[in-house]
Amino acid sequence: MSGAILPAPSQRTATTGSGIGMSAWANMFFVLPYIIVVVALVIAPLFLGIWLSFQDYDMLGGWAGGVAFENYTNLFSDRIFLGTIRNTLLFVVMTTPAFVVVGLFLAITLNSHLRRHAVLRSVFFASSVLSVTVVTLVWRLVYLPNQGLLASVTNLLGLPGIDPVTSETWALPGVAVVTVWWIIGLPMTLFLAALQQIPKEIYEAAALDRASRWATLTSITLPSIRRTIVVVTLLEVILQFQLFGQALLITGGGPDNRSRPMVQFIYETGFRDLQVGFAAAASQVLFALMLVAAIVQFWVGRSRDER
Repeated sequence: MSGAILPAPSQRTATTGSGIGMSAWANMFFVLPYIIVVVALVIAPLFLGIWLSFQDYDMLGGWAGGVAFENYTNLFSDRIFLGTIRNTLLFVVMTTPAFVVVGLFLAITLNSHLRRHAVLRSVFFASSVLSVTVVTLVWRLVYLPNQGLLASVTNLLGLPGIDPVTSETWALPGVAVVTVWWIIGLPMTLFLAALQQIPKEIYEAAALDRASRWATLTSITLPSIRRTIVVVTLLEVILQFQLFGQALLITGGGPDNRSRPMVQFIYETGFRDLQVGFAAAASQVLFALMLVAAIVQFWVGRSRDER
């Protein structure tokens, strides 16, 4: 209306700025619960663990003062702890490539709308929703000496018997097989999601050019999902460094500590032996190894993307 009186430009700017400020503060209230949870469950425990790693703290005796780097010095002179580092690294090396290769193979094989493939996808993913207790109980039956499924297969093929529960050679590989069988559904699903984002027209053009399956795989499929490959590799490296339940319930860390992972060492040191400071130092070493492995893998993946 011609008779309306408009506010001065300075007044309009002030009102708008005040509205934006109030909106920003209102938005802060939406993210505040998330910030509180992250600080309480991630950041605070991280710094508390670092502090405890430099202390002589016993659950029964209480805090006995700082010990500087003594916990770390004792750790790296402990034969059992050094063995757990070796076991954990070997386990990551055994399982992560298997998750990537087998998961990608299953995803490529089952990437169709056929009903039988949908059923198989459900079957492979179903195992990943089982608890570690159920999985290990099933595989303890498979690994039963002279009676289990593994013993029956080796006898049928005329091969020497394998006992992953008591064999120093096969204990850690046996735990790795259980882990891959258990969690293979997750990387398969991630690869399936990535494959379904590739435009079908690219494959149709490759078919018109009579490109072989290998050429299609190496020139179209793998380059198109390389970011997903990096994500799956990073995810599995971080997850497999945290091996605990399978080793504890199948082999108990034996025989002769050949399958004892770092997390089991931390658990037993902190909650069985009640040496909280010593366990905190071991957890910081585990965190450092996970961080280094993740950074290296991310750097390698990023270098490939740039090339």
